[in-house]
Amino acid sequence: MAELAWVATAPLAHVLKTGRHGADSGAAGVTFTGLHDFELLQIMARRGKATALAKAAKQLFGATAPVKPQAVAAGNATLIWSGPDQFLALAPRQAGSPLLDASAKSLAGIASISDQSDGRALVRIAGPKARDALAKFCSLDLDPSVFPASSAASTAIDHTAATLWRGKDEGGAPVFFLLVFTSFAESLWHMMLDSGLEFGVEVGEASLLA
Repeated sequence: MAELAWVATAPLAHVLKTGRHGADSGAAGVTFTGLHDFELLQIMARRGKATALAKAAKQLFGATAPVKPQAVAAGNATLIWSGPDQFLALAPRQAGSPLLDASAKSLAGIASISDQSDGRALVRIAGPKARDALAKFCSLDLDPSVFPASSAASTAIDHTAATLWRGKDEGGAPVFFLLVFTSFAESLWHMMLDSGLEFGVEVGEASLLA
């Protein structure tokens, strides 16, 4: 009987081609970076435990978990609102899954925890034309007046559930992060790439540990 061997790969490994795409004159208007090496937990308060979760999460992460559509920097993790009394915890992947272990211990009986580390793909979208590219496939109003830095949203992109949040600007240009289910990541990637070709796209990949 033939033996099977499993080799773990990043969700976008087969489609992400680093380098310049589309318009090739001048600086790239948008940068798409596939991020990997991260832990991602979905944390949901159990019935009647929202207050207890808020208190325990602050002790665990060193910051108050978001109670509205926001992304909050918390030590070595980012806490991203994903619905009433629930949030995502994103952190660089380390040996032994310390985020999962610490959360399971500190939040036992208070919250339900689901490890989504291998179930989602994460893309960083940045550059002076980032908002223009996103507008082609995202129905959210991303104007700075209504979607400033640290804003977050649970939305749908091409009929696929997605989480989008805005980080700190770089060089005066906006920075966004898009989290989608792994099974839809390749299809969405092609659409995203097409959306930025007219502006010139610089494609890269990076570890969240960097």
